[in-house]
Amino acid sequence: MRGRLPYGDALRAALGAPGRARRLESSPRSRVWRVELAGGPAVLKQLVAGPGARDRYDREVTALRLAGRRATGPVVPALLGTDPDELVLVLEHLEHGRPGPEWIVPYAAALARLHACAPEDPGALPRWRGPGAADIAAFLGFAERLGAAVPAGAEGEMGALVERLGAAVPDALLHGDPCPGNDLHTPAGIRFVDFEQACVGSGLAELAYLRIGFPTCACVTSAAGPLRARAEEAYRAVWRAERGEDVPEGLADACAGWVLRGDALVPKARRDSGDQLARAARRDWTWGTTTARARLAHRLEVLASLGAEHPELSGLGELAARMRSRMHDRWPRLAPVPSVRP
Repeated sequence: MRGRLPYGDALRAALGAPGRARRLESSPRSRVWRVELAGGPAVLKQLVAGPGARDRYDREVTALRLAGRRATGPVVPALLGTDPDELVLVLEHLEHGRPGPEWIVPYAAALARLHACAPEDPGALPRWRGPGAADIAAFLGFAERLGAAVPAGAEGEMGALVERLGAAVPDALLHGDPCPGNDLHTPAGIRFVDFEQACVGSGLAELAYLRIGFPTCACVTSAAGPLRARAEEAYRAVWRAERGEDVPEGLADACAGWVLRGDALVPKARRDSGDQLARAARRDWTWGTTTARARLAHRLEVLASLGAEHPELSGLGELAARMRSRMHDRWPRLAPVPSVRP
């Protein structure tokens, strides 16, 4: 069964008989092949059956169709065919080149184009879910384990932050996991793939990745301030061109929300499986390009600087500064997160 190409009669009728097929590397949740069709090479992806597979398939197909209708240029591979019974989709094959040193600038512009493809039907995709009361409790518990005193008002600021994030207008098509590796740098521009976690929400939730260090991703990077500023401006310029309006305020809130989410320290398969901040207080672990504690220290540093600029986050920013200081006192060998994409 593992070797069988899931290319049934419906796909044969729509796309013709397949030629040579070669298995490609993929996550444990999917099987992927490069397959030769009459019109050229294509990518065939089958989601592995199991809990949540149908939901992930429906999200991916919906997002690809929404983004594929853009009038001002593609941001995803063309969706050539689907077989819902087999959880299969067939995509245009695109050649991926090595990203340049300033890759986050065109990445941010492409992300804005993707976000501008919000569905007219708000129920077409699930809504993005931000942090909640359990995340606040876990964050405060981590502060206590570090011995970091909580400033007056910080807990209230976290509650207000969660409310603001929950009330944000879902005006963007979110990738759900816009990580290095889910962006193909092609000669014709950047295309995003792997939309199994696609949802609708505020685009700020994913613009924040540039500052926070790609929180849901194995590949964490932290760009230098001037380069990141150029990337954020590229995002804002494209959003204005696509939507005819400025990006809304709230980037600091979006960054702070990711700091509270302990589940953003582990891969998707391990989320919702316990208090990851409490686990990080006991021991460190490596995921991708860095460790859980290094991720946390980086995010806390970002939040500390934002708190100094945003009065509504001042107490939380001070708490982040104290927590980061205590982390470096306790674990002095903590390394900064990488600045270069591998």
